[in-house]
Amino acid sequence: MANNIEAIRGMKDYLPEEIVLWQRIEKTLKKVLDGYGYSEIRLPIVEHTLLFQRAIGKVTDVVEKEMYSFDDRKGDNLTLRPEGTAGCVRAGIKHSLIYKKEQRLWYIGPMFRYERPQKGRYRQFYQIGVEVFGQEGPDVDAELILIIARWWRELGISHHVSLEINSLGSMEARARYRNALVAFLVQNKEHLNENCRRRIYTNPMRVLDTKNSDIQALLKKAPVITDYLDDDSRFHFYSLCELLDLSCIPYRVNPHLVRGLDYYNRTVFEWITTFLGSQSTVCGGGHYDSLVEQLGGRATPAVGFAMGLERLVLLMQTVNPYFAVSNRIDAYLVVAGDKAKREALQLAEQLRDALPSLRMMTNYGVGSFKKQLAIADKQGARIAIIIGENETSTLQVIIKDLITGKQEKLARLDLVSRLISFLEIK
Repeated sequence: MANNIEAIRGMKDYLPEEIVLWQRIEKTLKKVLDGYGYSEIRLPIVEHTLLFQRAIGKVTDVVEKEMYSFDDRKGDNLTLRPEGTAGCVRAGIKHSLIYKKEQRLWYIGPMFRYERPQKGRYRQFYQIGVEVFGQEGPDVDAELILIIARWWRELGISHHVSLEINSLGSMEARARYRNALVAFLVQNKEHLNENCRRRIYTNPMRVLDTKNSDIQALLKKAPVITDYLDDDSRFHFYSLCELLDLSCIPYRVNPHLVRGLDYYNRTVFEWITTFLGSQSTVCGGGHYDSLVEQLGGRATPAVGFAMGLERLVLLMQTVNPYFAVSNRIDAYLVVAGDKAKREALQLAEQLRDALPSLRMMTNYGVGSFKKQLAIADKQGARIAIIIGENETSTLQVIIKDLITGKQEKLARLDLVSRLISFLEIK
């Protein structure tokens, strides 16, 4: 016998009992976004590789090491999307969305990165992203942060996450800081590990993200980007802090916060937690005002963020495990006899028409009454609705309470009202 075919390493199956939590979380996130007037956009999973090289930066870890790229049958080099912002900008340029009016968009779906799989990090992972085009901020920066803060309140995890913010300034200010940082790193090269030394000239600001405690101690003496900000960026950042203070959103200014992608400028932020071990970042984003022009469009201010759903689910399971509703059904339709089998489908559809929120499964007469009732119990049904040969001739049904074992017979015409009172259906 052939060996079973396994899932690809780092690409996980999510089973029905897990999806209950995912669905409730996603419903909560979408409801908040809808309340702020944001609209969904759906984007391709596969894009031209050049899109990510130009947007993210050829010397970033994502482009150098982590992308799933391949040539298609025509020889075009394509990539499974590693993040959503580049594709959203590409779509905005193609369809002239970002020129007609201000756009506030969100998307959700799978992303792909070839990383070492570990808890909370997979090679296929799910993200929700939010992008705003045509608004310079800082008020729009504050709104995005307020949206995320409202998410935490709705999910019941506000006390388990904290906000860190920083400003990278203009692209010119960032370039001046980069030169100063490179000089510092070269001067202290012997104290850096191989990975950090490799990044000195290719992506020096990523050195600030190192998890090495000795290098982190050294970086306390490094130049900080806030000393290199231009006046406009400094005012922008000060105004954002003022808005967060007025909104009672606690935060910490972290001068070493840079984010991992080249397109960021001005505001950057991360929401972090201490409950996920090394995977401490739950959500992050910032401004990328030059990206639209960089990808061939007209200069357009832009800001956004993304959040990995696996980490959010893991955090919810850790600190708020009672958030998910049960996957149980309300009723299980038990059927016996040829005539009852013929009527079961129609009765089930009539009940769904009358009670759209009813969660019900129908057996269609496979197995004995006893076996069907056992299946109903395994499915977590609150009640069983029973139709046998007698009930078909008298136009009645039996309702059995699967918790108490009590049952009652009633006319089919009274079934809807009885289900409403019994199951408290609205």
